[in-house]
Amino acid sequence: MTNMADFKSCDSICIHDEFCGGCIYQGMSYEEQLAAKEKEVLDLLKAKHIVPEVYDGIEGCPEDGRYRYRNKMEYTFGDFVKDGPLCLGMHKKKNFMSIVTVDQCQLVDEDYNKILRFTLDFATDRGYSHYNKKSHKGLLRNLLIRKGIRTKELLINIVTSTEKGFDEEGFVSGLHQLELNNRIVGILRTFNDNLADKVTCEELKILEGRDYYMDEILGLKFKVSAFSFFQTNVDAVERLYSQAIGLIDDFSGKTAFDLYCGTGTISQILALKAKSVFGVEIVEEAVEAARVNASINNLDNCKFIAGDVFEVLKHADDKPEVIVVDPPRVGMSMNAVDKITSYGVNQIVYVSCNPKTLAINLQQFEYNGYKVKYLKAFDNFSWTKHIECICLLEKR
Repeated sequence: MTNMADFKSCDSICIHDEFCGGCIYQGMSYEEQLAAKEKEVLDLLKAKHIVPEVYDGIEGCPEDGRYRYRNKMEYTFGDFVKDGPLCLGMHKKKNFMSIVTVDQCQLVDEDYNKILRFTLDFATDRGYSHYNKKSHKGLLRNLLIRKGIRTKELLINIVTSTEKGFDEEGFVSGLHQLELNNRIVGILRTFNDNLADKVTCEELKILEGRDYYMDEILGLKFKVSAFSFFQTNVDAVERLYSQAIGLIDDFSGKTAFDLYCGTGTISQILALKAKSVFGVEIVEEAVEAARVNASINNLDNCKFIAGDVFEVLKHADDKPEVIVVDPPRVGMSMNAVDKITSYGVNQIVYVSCNPKTLAINLQQFEYNGYKVKYLKAFDNFSWTKHIECICLLEKR
């Protein structure tokens, strides 16, 4: 089994790279990768005629944070070739029907690789079938593993159809026989007979322990349930959030809006100083998690609303003095940008996970009377295509 010591060289090539579609920069030095990501950001901004007053470059991951950083993985059961041996891992490059077993992945804690290999051997030894996307028959669908980076708590969730025959006791017993660096706090089974090829929780069964793990970001505690969104790279997001919120001149005693707030991470950081924070998120489960986490952290100045940002703001009585937006990869709708700019606040902070939609939105912000005061890119997900950015917008 490969370990961290094998990846001292930045241009190490993962054993799975030929077929796995997870990483796109294997074989390239980290410096070359960083330069390629920065060029992508600059090209996208240039195409939309966006020229920040201050462009602060791209911040890379520290050398010790370029591997083993992911705290969540969603693996799929299937086969590499039709009717071939059972596989468990990622979709093959350019072939969504084929699955590549990735039990030596560089991006996850070695415990994930051990759990994946055990689960695959466990299923193979018992002759379990994988769910077939065309016939909609078969037992095994997915394996989800999540980890608290600060707490070292593991949550393991196997997703199956309702087909009979899965040995729950044997699965639990086998997992506890593994030599792991982290502590298993929950083993779950999710039942999913949905025809769509995605993880859908139709019923959740706790096989042992609990259905959540705990973690921390910037000193705040977070309860993360089996399907709650939570930042994938905790160390990196702490740096990003600290710098993003640091762009605001002063929000002490002010009313802040955190739009597309997810489980309320940014909301609660703001709430430590702000008079009140109003968080909006379309995913109801995330909003419930935000409320729970605010209670855990004894923050009573947060209010969370579930719904589309534009629709919620259209009927909201609260008026913001500071706005932070952290939209999904699809960015913000034109209606949402128009509504947000109509408040006329002096500063808006935009946290982006997709520079392409960021550039599109910034063009509309500029048209609506805001200037791009500051922009900085981050590589929080080494070896993958993903790029994060933070941006400060100021009213002209």
